[in-house]
Amino acid sequence: MRKALITGITGQDGSFLAELLLEKGYEVYGFARHDSWMRSHNASHLADKINILFGDMSEGVDIATALQETQPDEIYNLASQSRPGESWARAPETLMINGMGAIRLFEAVRHACPKARVYHASSSEMFGGSCSGPQNELTPFHPANPYAAAKVYAHQMVRICRESYGLFISSGILFNHESERRPLHFVTQKIAYGAACAALGIKNSRDLNELGHPIVSGGQLALGNLEIARDWGHASDFVRAMWLMLQQDKPDDFVVGTGKLHTLRDLCQAAYGRVSLDWKDHVMSDRKLVRPLETGQTLADASKARKVLNWEPTISFEEMVGKMVDSQIERLETRGGR
Repeated sequence: MRKALITGITGQDGSFLAELLLEKGYEVYGFARHDSWMRSHNASHLADKINILFGDMSEGVDIATALQETQPDEIYNLASQSRPGESWARAPETLMINGMGAIRLFEAVRHACPKARVYHASSSEMFGGSCSGPQNELTPFHPANPYAAAKVYAHQMVRICRESYGLFISSGILFNHESERRPLHFVTQKIAYGAACAALGIKNSRDLNELGHPIVSGGQLALGNLEIARDWGHASDFVRAMWLMLQQDKPDDFVVGTGKLHTLRDLCQAAYGRVSLDWKDHVMSDRKLVRPLETGQTLADASKARKVLNWEPTISFEEMVGKMVDSQIERLETRGGR
């Protein structure tokens, strides 16, 4: 039985990946902070099916100990400070987790289990204000926020560790991927939540946005720049690409995305359309929610992943948004809405 260790197992991607690996017969180990594991999270329903190791990605000893104890065949590094917008206020922490945490992991692999295959989660945010598109594995990076800068550092260290030490580390340059498991601080989930509130007649929501205000106030959902466009896919499709990367004969970098561009306006239209409402009646733009420097238009050229990995997305943009809205309606109905 193959063994896999997943850092960041309590997150969206970690939980979907754990489910996939369990279906494939793996013995799955999760690496997480104690407080994160003890509260409700995306992988809570898997608690009796996986083994959990407690530690912090900022502590090299914790990572090394986890690898020595488990001796995994595959390692999936998904742990990160995952909010690009919030990285402006938490730049040092973002570098420690997204940048230095990855380096500590690679060093621990080199000494504790050098034969293990490693997947590292890079990000399309690294392309930032790229002038060329669609973006592929050869497109230059131009990070536009601290999150992206930390990801570029870790991504470059993947290449250096491969070439210097012969480690099997594959990097997935992941474009935006969402699901019903996304936390509410992500704009996609806010929109799904706003549509759910509108469907249920909730004028003032209990949940708050990053400014400390109700996400829905007076029947209105406040968003930042509605013109931003992204390549959005479903997380369950993306974790399948992660697994496929580690089944190849040699490590490599792969762009993973749908190749289809949608704006926040499109997302609003799909979400409110799911509940037969006009989004324009329920959404407003608030300049306080606009980032200091916005990532440019990024669109995936995933032709390499399609050819080499035989990977294709299976869940459409509309299906993804529909799943998110349905999940928010169920959640609000379960707790009584307000």
